[in-house]
Amino acid sequence: MDLVIFLPLLIVMGAFMFFASRRQRKAMQATIDLHNSLQIGDRVHTTSGLQGTITGITDDNVDLEIAPGVVTTWMKLAVRDRIEADTEDDTDSEASNAATELTESTGVIDADGSKKD
Repeated sequence: MDLVIFLPLLIVMGAFMFFASRRQRKAMQATIDLHNSLQIGDRVHTTSGLQGTITGITDDNVDLEIAPGVVTTWMKLAVRDRIEADTEDDTDSEASNAATELTESTGVIDADGSKKD
């Protein structure tokens, strides 16, 4: 009788643990794939939020140029993700287009309060 009461609870807990470990395994594999695909010249974020360009790679470390002529050495594990240049350009152009559309639809007001055409 007691086993029948706890059986659904055990099944739910087992399913939760299975899916949680599966998600964690996928995230870990994605991180390993990222670290294996890093190349010199890639722009990356570190886990501490620093952005830099890879200037050298060894098995465990990467050299990041964080400013012109300033190169620091980081563990590969500190690299969180790669910065994709295309997404930044698209975001900037979309924001610019939205601002242009807003300006065209509302008009521009000068400092003296007169409307510019």
